[in-house]
Amino acid sequence: MNDSLKTLLVIAFLIVIVWNLGAGLYYLMIDRGQTKRTVNALTRRIALSVALILLVVLGIYSGWIKPHGVGG
Repeated sequence: MNDSLKTLLVIAFLIVIVWNLGAGLYYLMIDRGQTKRTVNALTRRIALSVALILLVVLGIYSGWIKPHGVGG
């Protein structure tokens, strides 16, 4: 897998996670606790975060991703 494709996949995950976080805030302000849209948006955010962490761990374990230090 190409390095830029891996980077784009992680960035796409992060954008969707932030989008769901914003949706949860929006639903919290608009619905005032009357619907479950806030809970659903935050549940999706948590599920995507866990999926991203598992994907990175799997990538490191299988050798697709090579971790390096901050200084490189």
